[in-house]
Amino acid sequence: MLNNLKIDSESEIPKYKQVVDLFISDIEAGIFKQGQRIPSINETSEELLLSRDTVEKAYVYMKKKGIVLAVRGKGYYINQVNVSKKLKICMIFNKLSNYKRSIYYSFVKTMGTKASVDVFIYNYDLDEFEAIVNKNLNSYDYFVILPHVRNENANISEVIKKIPREKVLIVDRFLEELKDYPVVYQEYDKDIQSALTCGIDLLRKYNRLNLVFPQAEYYPPYIVRGFRIFCQVHGFDCSVIDRLEDSEIKAGEAYIIVSDDDLYAFIRRIKQKNWTLGKDCGVVAYNENQVKEILCEGITTISTSHEEIGQLAAQMILTQKFERIKSPFQFIRRNSL
Repeated sequence: MLNNLKIDSESEIPKYKQVVDLFISDIEAGIFKQGQRIPSINETSEELLLSRDTVEKAYVYMKKKGIVLAVRGKGYYINQVNVSKKLKICMIFNKLSNYKRSIYYSFVKTMGTKASVDVFIYNYDLDEFEAIVNKNLNSYDYFVILPHVRNENANISEVIKKIPREKVLIVDRFLEELKDYPVVYQEYDKDIQSALTCGIDLLRKYNRLNLVFPQAEYYPPYIVRGFRIFCQVHGFDCSVIDRLEDSEIKAGEAYIIVSDDDLYAFIRRIKQKNWTLGKDCGVVAYNENQVKEILCEGITTISTSHEEIGQLAAQMILTQKFERIKSPFQFIRRNSL
């Protein structure tokens, strides 16, 4: 029974989950048949040298998944043989950007063959988000959710609460209403303050700091708040620009640019003026990527690691160690400032 396998005490996978995997392996190998009685909790506990509580947790898990059926006074029986150790994971994104793709690819790579992952996009729309949740409520083992909607006052938390709490993992944004849920999050207002503080010696070269923040693209408003606080605390003249095309780029000023489209437009205009970044004016781009490392001999960035966000989220599921993790944020010095 149980394929003569033993529990790995050094593994990051919880012992109860290893017990479940052993049973699934035996079912897939045909050792256990439909309707066949499996060893009792006490028998499995003795065979695998585990505590009764650990084994009981595995049996309860298999019962919830419909793998086994409990018959009062008789024990546990195989309920279905079409089982798989693969988890079904639903990722719900507000949009599909390069940075969301980085989270996705990192998450999938870390999960490896242990999960199948489906992605749904709700385009910042709360009604679309709710429709996705309602339609898939009973179809997945876990829901990995990036909770950003157009209306910051919209109560996306109430929709998330429809999903059983043990199935939910929040990514990218911390929601106070869900403070007891596991999350890998950015702290947008504090992140931009701490990152710009790391480059304050370079920023002091400039007469004014400008945040280029396109309102129509639904970036988190906490970025603006953090920028204003930084400028107030450190005595910088500052402004927030919505549309870069409507604003004149001025010599002796630095620009913090959130959108990649605005960054590329900015660089085109700098080249038309024959200006040199880091000398005539400065620029800091939001979100790191390989292009910014080589563009114009290096664009200074402030960024979290989207790959690490995906990796951390996947590791929580794999290890069953669910917690709140603040994603690291950094200032990367290059020639553009």
